[in-house]
Amino acid sequence: MSIPTPTRISEALPADCRSRLMERAREVNFAEGTRLFREGGHADRFWIVRSGTVTLDVHVPGRRAAVIDNLGAGQLVGCSWLFRPYCWRLGAEAMTPVRAYEFDAERVRALMDADAAFGSALGHWVGQVLANRLQAARVRLLDLYAPYGSGSFL
Repeated sequence: MSIPTPTRISEALPADCRSRLMERAREVNFAEGTRLFREGGHADRFWIVRSGTVTLDVHVPGRRAAVIDNLGAGQLVGCSWLFRPYCWRLGAEAMTPVRAYEFDAERVRALMDADAAFGSALGHWVGQVLANRLQAARVRLLDLYAPYGSGSFL
């Protein structure tokens, strides 16, 4: 049995790091059906959902995109902004009206470089998010395309 790791910002980042990050936030809204980003595009920003639902999907040639995960309040949308070549590895779409905090990736990366403690905390949070999303993607793709599904009892 695995122990879940915190992925919501309120659970994963220390208060001082959360405050420093939130100082760089800009409030944005997305209408239902809005595509936040497409696989392969330039990853120059990221979001933390305030309200609503965002789906993450992966392009499947010859089929509709496969939904990998649903994200809600307090969750990070977009991880590719942290890793060169800063190219989206998945797609994201607002499934409901979404209110979010938006961050300029270059500014946040500069802050991470300037403050090792902040950079470490934010990097560990994004790493936890990625680990959870990789597992979710694995299970979802097995359910969709493997002959007998994932075999998961989740």
